[in-house]
Amino acid sequence: MADLQELIGELEAQEARLVLGRFDNDDAWALGCLLVEVAKERGLAITIDVRRGGQQLFHAALPGTAPDNDRWIERKIRVVERLHASSYLVGRRLAAKGAAFDAGYGVDPADYATHGGAFPIRVQNVGVVGVVTVSGLPQADDHALVVEVLGRFLERVS
Repeated sequence: MADLQELIGELEAQEARLVLGRFDNDDAWALGCLLVEVAKERGLAITIDVRRGGQQLFHAALPGTAPDNDRWIERKIRVVERLHASSYLVGRRLAAKGAAFDAGYGVDPADYATHGGAFPIRVQNVGVVGVVTVSGLPQADDHALVVEVLGRFLERVS
């Protein structure tokens, strides 16, 4: 349980650190392209989605993915949009409590997935304005890839 609490602390720190000064349509495109570039370099079979204000601004399905990856993305995005926290952080917090994101929370698990890969796009002095999501790897790896690339993106636009 101590390891899980440590992980939750790390995930919370990532969200506090990865805050952008702005985020528009061009930024969404650039972030999505950077994710594609990294995925191709590593030979990853992932689907990538970037949204702002509920509008899909970037979507790419790399070789080796399937329509099911799009369904996972939709379910993960709903978690971030509802709770303004990464899907992985929400899942780890629930695991620490021995709880599930289900009817007890007023949601259908078929519509929500508290698995890693969807991360809130936060703008300084504004809050959550969008979501960047990856699907195709184990959940911790989906999350780690988004965090790594969002960190690179933040360095480029700062």
